[in-house]
Parts: sequence; structure tokens; C-alpha cells
Amino acid sequence: MRRRRSISLASPVDLSVDLGRGLILANPVMTASGTCGYGEELARFIDLRQLGAFVVKGTTLHPRVGNPPPRLVETPAGVLNSIGLQNPGIDRVIAEKIPFLARLGVPVIVNIAGDTPAEYGELAARLDKVSGVAGIELNISCPNVEKGGMLFGADPQLAAEVVATVRQVTRLPVIVKLSPNVTDIGIMARAVVQAGADAVSLVNTYTGMVIDVERRRPVLARGVGGLSGPAIRPLAVYQVWQAYRALSDTDREGGGGGERSKVPIIGMGGITSARDALEFILAGASAVAVGTATFVRPVTVLEVVSGIREYCQRHGIRSLRQLVGAAHREGLA
Repeated sequence: MRRRRSISLASPVDLSVDLGRGLILANPVMTASGTCGYGEELARFIDLRQLGAFVVKGTTLHPRVGNPPPRLVETPAGVLNSIGLQNPGIDRVIAEKIPFLARLGVPVIVNIAGDTPAEYGELAARLDKVSGVAGIELNISCPNVEKGGMLFGADPQLAAEVVATVRQVTRLPVIVKLSPNVTDIGIMARAVVQAGADAVSLVNTYTGMVIDVERRRPVLARGVGGLSGPAIRPLAVYQVWQAYRALSDTDREGGGGGERSKVPIIGMGGITSARDALEFILAGASAVAVGTATFVRPVTVLEVVSGIREYCQRHGIRSLRQLVGAAHREGLA
């Protein structure tokens, strides 16, 4: 039986994050959807109560078996996956998965995916009154499904339609997970925020392919998959940088009195250490999500929390908010 890891997090540094509509995280580190299941898998190794939030894997209206195998292949600096949103469906998630996470006292964010705006709306409406659900993340950027997924994530009008549909049926904070497989991430970010998103998360995986040279065929059964891991980190940091600039003058719904405020960004993509996470924060992320690294070392998420706190202490930073977007303030063109 493995012993769960717990890291001392006591410190006067304020690491809290406001993601909008009352969703407050004690610290900026969460799990990335699709990498830690529904919590019980990771709970065998670490104390989930020390996370800023837990994001469940992509959930759909009806159960999905996912793509045929093989659907996972390692690359020199990451992983290429083509899971295809395998999940038990929203009914079982609400009945069997959420209660476990709700008992932890950590904000639970449910990642949802659909084939149509109406499906996203129905999923959000079902989750709106579920005890223990603190927010909803709209997966409009999965490259591993035939319908929905990238179709919404690559078109600002379709993305805005999904967000507007969800916004009408829920009072929960709405986070939109953006795809890096677009020409201009800023256009997509502004479109979903103007449609009612409270925050954005980026990036989802980059579309890629690995070919078996002996068989002369793609390794993954579906051919293409989503690349995650350290290989994409510099690309993902740049996408956060661009989104932060695009959203710097965007009104966040519910800001009150028409005040202008930066929209919270959750940065992700190849984070394996606190230094990696700090790159995203300095580029403009208010929070970060750790995913692929947990496959290698589940305790990474907690090490990132303690590492950020240690960095702040060492540099005399009293609040994480002092660091968000700080790299932009150097006047870089």
C-alpha cells in the first residue's frame, strides 16, 4: 500500500486565486482534466485537500467508450494521446464520482464536452444544482473526437454560441478550455469572454502524429492525437502571454459597475516544477494546471504548490497577484 504524500504548505504568503463568481482557490495549482480521472485514482498517492482545485476528466451527456487502441504513445518529451473522451456519462459522474470529491472540501470543477451547443447546455443545467460542484470547464478543444471538440474550439462564433448557451442555464463559474490549434488565440479568448465566460484555461493538447516506420502506419489507431508534456511548454507559455494581452481590456461579466478587469487565465502545458508554473504566472496566468507530470510523479502537483510559496518567500512576494502578468510590465514589445 503506497503512502500518500503530504507537503507542508504553511506560510504567510497569500496564494489565493479568484476565478470569478465566488470561486476562490486557496492556491493556484489544480489538476488538468483528463489526467487524474475523478480523484480516487490520485488520492492513493497524495492528499488532494492540498490542491487549489480538482478538475475531473471530460464528461459527456451519455457514456463513451472512447477511441480504439492503441491510443497512447510516448514521445521524447511528452505523450501523444487519443483517448476520445472515454467516460461513464453525466448521470454516473453525479451519482458516483462527485460525492467522493465533495467530501474533500476542495473546489471541484467538472470538465464537460458535447457534440452540439444544446448538449453543453443540458450538461451545465444538470450540474448547476449538484452539491460539491464549484465550477464548469467547457472542453471545446479536444482534438481526439470526430464531432464537437475542435469544431467549436477553432471557430469564435461557434465557441461563443456554446458559451452563451451554457451561461443561460447555470450560475456556476464557467471556464472555457481553449485550443492552441488556432491562428489567433486572442480572438478565441475574447469571443468566449464576451459571450459570458468567467475565465479561460489554456492550452489543450497540440495535434500531432507518430508513425511506426516498420509498419509504415501511424501508431495511434485514430492516426492523430493530442501532444502534451514538456515539449509543448514554451508554446503554451506564449499562448498564455498572447491571451493575457488580448484580454487585458476585456470586461469580465459580473465585474460590477462596468469596471475593467483582467480575465483569469489558467495556464497549462508541460508543467513539471514550480519554475515551469511560474513561467505561466509571469506570462499572465492566475492559476495553473498540472497534467502529464502526474503520470510520472503524482506528488508533482503538491511540489509545485510548495515551490511557488518558497519562491514568493525568497523574493519577498506577499501575494501571488503581484506576479500575475509581471513579465509584461517590463515593456517587452
